[in-house]
Amino acid sequence: MPLFFRNFLYLDQQPTMSSESNPETEESKNDNPETEGREDEKAPEEESTATFEPLVKLDVVETKTGEEEEETLYSQRAKLFIFGETLLDKGTGKKTWRERGVGDIRLLKHREHQRIRVLMRQEKTMKILANHVLDPRITLETNAGSDRSWVWSAFDFSEGELVETVFAARFPDSDIANEFKKKFLGFQKEMEKILAGEDDDHGGHEADEAAAALKNLTTKDDEKADVEKDDE
Repeated sequence: MPLFFRNFLYLDQQPTMSSESNPETEESKNDNPETEGREDEKAPEEESTATFEPLVKLDVVETKTGEEEEETLYSQRAKLFIFGETLLDKGTGKKTWRERGVGDIRLLKHREHQRIRVLMRQEKTMKILANHVLDPRITLETNAGSDRSWVWSAFDFSEGELVETVFAARFPDSDIANEFKKKFLGFQKEMEKILAGEDDDHGGHEADEAAAALKNLTTKDDEKADVEKDDE
């Protein structure tokens, strides 16, 4: 076959562009909002109904604060400071004021033995900041340069052992500070009467025991006299 006719046949056999492979047609399909919306639609997720049992079951434990048998006589929010050595200065003898925490400083009275103590907890964490007996010998002193804070010294038991600690409590204003002092001194007098009554009761009990012991006490002379009476 002549070369001319071969080339003519090859031209007739060149592939033609169909509508399926036309990029303009594909692009128009992709631009169709109805098609795009259908593709974005997702099948609704099924809610899981599976249940899981805990491997270990814990019993509810009632926590006690030690204040269940006490009534609150006074409560006021304050910021507490202590005067002492920091961890870095421990053993050096260098003492400074440092903040211990913020919370309600309270005077609590025990319902059974009637004793009164000072208790302060850190707000939110409830950590004990101060815990000492309202000793009648404690004296409140003014803090230099402030009319809304008081300084005192007491044997504190907030960390599990008795430690002589110097406290300073700062209140929102001078009126509240004076009210705290009034309550503090007033309940100190009540505590003094309670302790005096305990001493009298204790002393009276000891006197009765001593009298009973003396009544039953006999000497050799007493025993000799009793024997002579029996002989007669």
